Amino acid sequence: MRLFNAALVDRFMTTAGMEDDVPIESKMVTNSIQKAQGSVEAQNYEIRKTVLKYDDVMNRQRQVIYEERRAVLEGEDLHEQLRMFVNDVVGSYVDAATAEGFAADWDLERLWEALRQVYPVGITIEQVEDLAGGRQAISAAVLREQLMSDAHHAYDQREEALGSDTMREVERRVVLSVLDRKWREHLYEMDYLQEGIGLRAMAQRDPLIEYQREGLQLFEAMMEAIKEESVSHLFSVEVQVAQPAAPAVGAAPMSVGDLVGGLAAAAPGDSAVASGADHTGAAADDESGRSFARSGVQVSGVDLQDGQRPAALRYSAPGEDGHVVETEPQRTVERQADRRGKKVKRKRR
Repeated sequence: MRLFNAALVDRFMTTAGMEDDVPIESKMVTNSIQKAQGSVEAQNYEIRKTVLKYDDVMNRQRQVIYEERRAVLEGEDLHEQLRMFVNDVVGSYVDAATAEGFAADWDLERLWEALRQVYPVGITIEQVEDLAGGRQAISAAVLREQLMSDAHHAYDQREEALGSDTMREVERRVVLSVLDRKWREHLYEMDYLQEGIGLRAMAQRDPLIEYQREGLQLFEAMMEAIKEESVSHLFSVEVQVAQPAAPAVGAAPMSVGDLVGGLAAAAPGDSAVASGADHTGAAADDESGRSFARSGVQVSGVDLQDGQRPAALRYSAPGEDGHVVETEPQRTVERQADRRGKKVKRKRR
């Protein structure tokens, strides 16, 4: 009633001289309340429908990213995809450098300097000029073909140095790391865009259409950044492969008495051995999904180092007996709590 027909009801109440504590029993007032309730519910429904349309934009982008991420975690071969990344990145650099003017106006030195930040360039400008027949004869197609060929040659050299299996593992780790970081940054950008998108209505533009259009532009920019950083990291990261431990050549000599005594001492502990085997099997099941950790390949700048890994989680919660239970990596500590569940400060003596 405050939003709809408030003036009409107020005028009616004033004319009738009714007190504030008198119940309202009128068919006209009841109908007015029903109409107001229907209008409020329709307005709330439109608000929820609009919010759902905004969420649908992020949901479509999320499906694309999560599908790519799931493929990486399942161990899919990304070799062909990284090859396409190399083509797209080198092609975008060449297109940006040759977009305007003639061959004599192109700043090839700047193009070479930018490409060196992506991969180790093995071809020089003079070699391209010799292949094309002079600086004036260089075209965008020739430049793109030569640089792409040089980039793939560097890719082959990188794979030959690391090994095929190690290269596949590095590809997955690099793509996963870059994908997660860029997706988090994209989420912040989309939240910032949605906060001020309502102001587009002041320019007679539909905020939803503007959000969809600019959200698509941000998503495409994120995908291009993922390609560029993945290729750059693939050539620049330092890879360390753990060498398997050498098997024991032979056992130390042992007397017959020591051997018989050791067997006799081990007989009562069969149950302990079985229990230890159960724990070992459980630990193996727990490690079944950690393919990256088992591979023995460590990539600097992508993997967490041993000193950077988070420690065991700690939490505190009220116990069944009213005490606050704090968990630590190796032990459990209990402290007295009051009835409201708050920790009681110990007095220092």
